[in-house]
Amino acid sequence: MNDTTEPADAKGWQDFANCLGVDPDLFFPERGASTREAKEVCKGCVVREDCLEYALGNGEKFGIWGGLSERERRRIRRQRALARRTALEVEAEADTTKTATA
Repeated sequence: MNDTTEPADAKGWQDFANCLGVDPDLFFPERGASTREAKEVCKGCVVREDCLEYALGNGEKFGIWGGLSERERRRIRRQRALARRTALEVEAEADTTKTATA
């Protein structure tokens, strides 16, 4: 049997988060409610970026993650997708130019 569980003393980024032990409802406010308090908890958090990347990588659509709201994360996802498309287009254009001159 292959044991792939982490040792009990192994810690993930969540173990260092400012929000550890805070009521999770704070980070999932009702539509139209203020996100200020949740964002204050995130301010200065040492794992804020890890939290944000987790949310972006896992498609978290609700709540405050890494100090950002759903709308703010959606904007980042769109910007990154556009940057990827642009990079692919530039790469394809460079390949086409190389092939044409060869």
